[in-house]
Amino acid sequence: MKTTLEVWQMIYDPQMSWVLFENGTCVVLPKPEGNLADQAIEFIAEWGPVSTGNPAGDFTVLELKGDDGWVVLSHRKELLTHVSKSEVETDEDINVSVGLYGRSKRHKDSQDRVVVHVSDNRDAT
Repeated sequence: MKTTLEVWQMIYDPQMSWVLFENGTCVVLPKPEGNLADQAIEFIAEWGPVSTGNPAGDFTVLELKGDDGWVVLSHRKELLTHVSKSEVETDEDINVSVGLYGRSKRHKDSQDRVVVHVSDNRDAT
């Protein structure tokens, strides 16, 4: 089973810049400028908090190949969260369980804002 960092490194185009937060949320920076960690922190502070009754509560679950878990998409294409198979129990409503758990991880990252990795690919050719 891959770590969350390894999953994001596998998913993203090597020319993309992105920032990974402590609980598995990744902010993709299509127009990276200045300090990428600061840019991602501002983005997740604004768009990461979960609130019900509006698009911030919506999610889509994509299962990854093998034993790598799922990616939970949010209301913003730049904001995704990884959920590993060890984090949730498998049941008949797995997409709901994974989606709700991933959404809660995104919310926690939007509050804590602890950056664990920056992939700065502005100079990639």
